[in-house]
Amino acid sequence: MADSSLIGIAKQSVGWAIALSILLILAGILAIVVPLAAGIGVAVVIAWLLVLGGVAHLAIAWHIRSTGGLIWQVLLGLLYLALAVYLLLWPVAGLASLTLLLAGYLSVKGTLVLILAFRIRHLPGSSWLFFDGIISLILGAMIGLSWPSSSEWAIGTLIGISMFFAGITRLPMAMAARRTLAKAA
Repeated sequence: MADSSLIGIAKQSVGWAIALSILLILAGILAIVVPLAAGIGVAVVIAWLLVLGGVAHLAIAWHIRSTGGLIWQVLLGLLYLALAVYLLLWPVAGLASLTLLLAGYLSVKGTLVLILAFRIRHLPGSSWLFFDGIISLILGAMIGLSWPSSSEWAIGTLIGISMFFAGITRLPMAMAARRTLAKAA
């Protein structure tokens, strides 16, 4: 009984992994086709995350006002909110800074995926993770070396490529897991 419920949960998880892979592929294609819109979308999402962070710092400041950290939390909260307002009012101008941050993100992501790939190298399909990690490292270098001249299109295009390859590399692994589960059932 326990084995069949675990297999059912595993099959459901594999189904979600396949769906996520397909969504990543489609989102990646869309971002490549309209890179400026994708870049502005990234800027707006980051702006709203900064709003949440700013509100959180202000809330923390209120709760720790008697411990001596009030001024620093208020300053941090106001900094977050100022950055958020800037990105929301001028998202295209904010892309230059975000482009440089993206280069760092892709470099770290590529490194972490390569570490993961190395750790699970004995599993079927893990070579796709090596491919994803290398692509992410190449994209991080491309965007960092072309900054700031290509900021307006680079974020959308490179995020699109990264999402596309993340979907492409994970789909064969999910399909291999589905085949393995089918044999086990």
